Amino acid sequence: MSTPLSRRTFLRNTSWAAAGAGLVIPRLASQTPSANNKLNIAVIGVANQGAYNLGNVAHENIVALCDVDDTYLSAAAQKHPGAKTYNDFRRLIDQKGIDAIVVATPDHTHAVATVAALKSGRHVYCEKPLTHTISECRIVRETAIKHKRITQIGTQIHAGNNYRRVVELVKSNVIGPIREVHVWVASSYGNMERPLDTPAVPAGLHYDLWLGPVPERPYHPSHVPFKWRNWWAYGGGSLGDFGCHFMDLPHWALDLREPISAEAEGPAQHPESIPAWMMVHYEYPERKNLPAVKLTWYHGGKQPSMLTPEQAAKWKSGVLFIGEKGQLFSDYGNHALLPEKDWTGFQPPSPFIPDSIGHHKEWILSCKTGQATTCNFDYSGALTEAALLGNVAFRVGKKINWDSKHLKAIGCPEADVFIQHHYRKGWKLG
Repeated sequence: MSTPLSRRTFLRNTSWAAAGAGLVIPRLASQTPSANNKLNIAVIGVANQGAYNLGNVAHENIVALCDVDDTYLSAAAQKHPGAKTYNDFRRLIDQKGIDAIVVATPDHTHAVATVAALKSGRHVYCEKPLTHTISECRIVRETAIKHKRITQIGTQIHAGNNYRRVVELVKSNVIGPIREVHVWVASSYGNMERPLDTPAVPAGLHYDLWLGPVPERPYHPSHVPFKWRNWWAYGGGSLGDFGCHFMDLPHWALDLREPISAEAEGPAQHPESIPAWMMVHYEYPERKNLPAVKLTWYHGGKQPSMLTPEQAAKWKSGVLFIGEKGQLFSDYGNHALLPEKDWTGFQPPSPFIPDSIGHHKEWILSCKTGQATTCNFDYSGALTEAALLGNVAFRVGKKINWDSKHLKAIGCPEADVFIQHHYRKGWKLG
């Protein structure tokens, strides 16, 4: 997908995406740059999605690895024998000579690891969603700005050519002003009951460190390692998992930031388990010369009612922009103008958004040059906060009128418990 670019070309091509972000000149953590100008990178969480991230930065110097599971950690260490190993990321932070850190843990430990890394002077790549709660997200955003670090969220679809072509169509006003967007995914989590048995913690799993800042509860394989997204304590279900991927497209194309309201519907509330399906109705305000937008999110098999039976069967997940002159559908890899018969012979605008050199490569090169990334924590923080607000709206069971500046649901104090993070003793941000 990518062709190597010179530093000058990269800076020129990406300057449009970082408008207003300013040029940041970072100081590398290591006093002596690595051979061949490679970064010294540490990775927190080295299995599954963490292994994917590790593989994408392995061409740099991997100097530290951290995982709460000894089996996963040992397997990664065999591939990177020169890296120091840790179970506790707080000990990794103390290691000298680390330039940048990748955070690929479950959602509930994103913030504590990311803020610690930023405060220690390291650049950070963090998996999506950026945090588990809105309050954590705001702190992460502000910390990144304060410490002038290079950041990137793990929304790798943003680097694909398809999203770029869709954004060009929207920004070229091909389908006219857009006031309505629908975003849906087939994914479903949750609908589970808390297990009553308490099996022993497997050998090699440092379970207390896996829990991190969340309140203590017994180990169970229905939580660790793969099923944590089913539970409010650790994740945000389908909206937390896929919201930052699919809502990224309308946020980018329409310059969306903070919604002004969110209202959700779904199955009966469960105090601990994620709803298997949900719909969220967001409202975004006018932006400069762009009209207000209503965005509806669906997951768990729910889809927009305006899809034809054929479209619904074909497009299990996607984004639909409703414009005054037509509609535009997109998923990760494909897009189409609708109704298709009306767009026969249409010639799209010449591409004006440069192809990405790769999502991880973009972050790495930015760490070396000081140029802001396309999915830095300011952009992706606003995206994450919007996604998480949908979960808050569902949990309070009423429409939220959102005061983003103060992180308050206006006239709904019961939402605070879901907006703010609550850590057990011994844990804090930073």
